[in-house]
Amino acid sequence: MLYARLILMRLLKAVVVLFMIVIFNFFLIQMAPGDPAAILAGEAGATDQEFLRQLRERFGLDQPLYVQLWRYVSGIAMLDFGYSYRQQMPVLDLILARLPATLLLTGTAFVLSLALGIVAGSMAAARVKKPSGSLIMALALIFYATPLFWVALMAVVLFSVYLDWLPAYGMYTVGAGLDGFALILDVAKHLVLPATTLALFFMAIYTRMTRASMLEASQQDYVKTARAKGLSPRVIQRRHILRNALLPIITLAGLQAGQMVGGAILTETVFAWPGIGRLMYEALMQRDYNLLLGIFFFSAALVIVFNIITDLVYRLADPRIKEGS
Repeated sequence: MLYARLILMRLLKAVVVLFMIVIFNFFLIQMAPGDPAAILAGEAGATDQEFLRQLRERFGLDQPLYVQLWRYVSGIAMLDFGYSYRQQMPVLDLILARLPATLLLTGTAFVLSLALGIVAGSMAAARVKKPSGSLIMALALIFYATPLFWVALMAVVLFSVYLDWLPAYGMYTVGAGLDGFALILDVAKHLVLPATTLALFFMAIYTRMTRASMLEASQQDYVKTARAKGLSPRVIQRRHILRNALLPIITLAGLQAGQMVGGAILTETVFAWPGIGRLMYEALMQRDYNLLLGIFFFSAALVIVFNIITDLVYRLADPRIKEGS
């Protein structure tokens, strides 16, 4: 009952936040340079004003701004995100077709970065005055400071071009006709490079945060009491230090989970991964504003969902947190 009420309150707040995001994104797109009708007319080889007028009337661009806003908001309320005139498909169909690929990529990268970051941070905290601990932190700093697109390109050059271990692009082997377990293995093989590349940056953040949190927790009185009782260092590290150090990591992970969707734009573009990040890039280059607005909406919704899940996990990890906090 407690968690049901919490979820209900968060969902009500999410509706308000999404409404504000929809309004903001609409006006942001309106201020963007370029006329979609003029671009389509230029590509069609027609530059006369009558053709431009017909295109604007067809797309509803000739209507006042408040009319366009009302049509857009009322359409979203009915799960109608408009029509992509560049892709010749409804926006909702385009996004739903690409969304599973993005969720697979970002979900794998998130789990990988969080697990490896906590393990590496724990090792660095346990070896704080040893060369191995310094080496872990140095590697974390390198992964944090290195641009994501450069890591992606170097991964393709090394593991795909020179070593020929992993495929360089795509989500599966086109034309192979695989199904069942063979298809799962093929997708997993294509997933290794983009998921690892996306995870490295966030893994570095979790490593540094875990180390700092564990070093702070190791100075608390309950840890000194555990040492006085004669508990082994591994037990103290795992049950008393790491468990209490996880709370700020959970908070950070919830915030970073939504950011991974943005980071997936570069990763999906480099590796030709058919997700909404690559779709967003294509829509931006083609001035497909309806599609861009739909992607913005789904991206914001994903961030809100991740934040709600973080609230629930945070309360499970620390029951002392009250409902109204």
